[in-house]
Amino acid sequence: MYRALITLTLVPLMALAPLAKGQTSATLTGTVTDTTGSPLADVAVFIASSTMGTVTGPDGLFVLTGVPLGTLRLFASRVGYEPAHVDMFVRSATVIEHDFVLAEKVYELGELTVNADNERWRRQLAKFTRIFIGESPNARETTILNPEVLDFSVRRGEFRAQASEPLIIENLALGYRITYYLAEFVAEPNSWRWDGEPLYESLEPASPQESARWNAKRDSTFYGSFRHFLLAAINDKLEVHGFKIYHAGRGSRFASRSGFPGGTRMELKVADIMRAGEAPDERILDFDGLVEVVYTREEESAAYLRSQSLRRRARFQTSPIKLDRGPTIVDLKGDTLDPYGVTFYGGYFAYERIADDVPKEYRPGGPR
Repeated sequence: MYRALITLTLVPLMALAPLAKGQTSATLTGTVTDTTGSPLADVAVFIASSTMGTVTGPDGLFVLTGVPLGTLRLFASRVGYEPAHVDMFVRSATVIEHDFVLAEKVYELGELTVNADNERWRRQLAKFTRIFIGESPNARETTILNPEVLDFSVRRGEFRAQASEPLIIENLALGYRITYYLAEFVAEPNSWRWDGEPLYESLEPASPQESARWNAKRDSTFYGSFRHFLLAAINDKLEVHGFKIYHAGRGSRFASRSGFPGGTRMELKVADIMRAGEAPDERILDFDGLVEVVYTREEESAAYLRSQSLRRRARFQTSPIKLDRGPTIVDLKGDTLDPYGVTFYGGYFAYERIADDVPKEYRPGGPR
């Protein structure tokens, strides 16, 4: 689940302790059938962007236990059928039932005809990989194992990709195998967007040294991420965790404040962008225009500067964000109810893509 617009232009994590207080879990169960009511076996049912998933049996039944409370997207998919999902906010440790009905998928004639020997297709695969997987050092250790399921098209400046089966991605930098159910991928000259749901599986390390390397890289990937930022904001500990936020440019309600004319950069507080929700376990991210998120614990990497064609000294990692769909609900785990409620307008959040993601439940274990 990712949406980005690229415009051409030492604190312990346990400081976020309220997240773990009274932690309980729920159970999700239900059946998956086709449009005739017949049960469907071998359907992947999982919580998007997590390591929690299962497969339906001959009776179409699925059960997921130990589901953390908060927002989630429950996703169901089987090759040959249109996938389905439901977004929910799990507020209590109970059993929640949800049934899926999957319709058969009909491909148009000539759709998804792939020739891996075709030079044009290989160039398009390289472009897709650069945008989708990313350009960071982690991306160099991340591979799409079944690229033959991809098909590409170009029309009126739009570069599109679709997949006949889930993408199998091996990330040897972070130690994950990702099954990615790609729904849409569109790249335009100044922006790109894609829609899809990943399921993570931890790889088995070959040695204690590899395990330690993966843990260190996972921690580094989490720190400074959008989820880290949301968790720090929810607990009103931005500065403790190295974040600063500013309004950026005109078109924001902050620009009209006395002493801050439009276009002047002004530091904000958590209360300026986040308020209490209708329930104790939710917050509302609510602001106008662009807000810059600055992470002061890490500078921009050399790889980032090269990817942006920037010939200057590294600065603190900065990411402009915007709420294109208006206010969005956030739970206490740092998950947005609308997976596309926040748009990254360039910057570091947009630079770090599939190769730089960890499962939504991941939390570093050591100090920072």
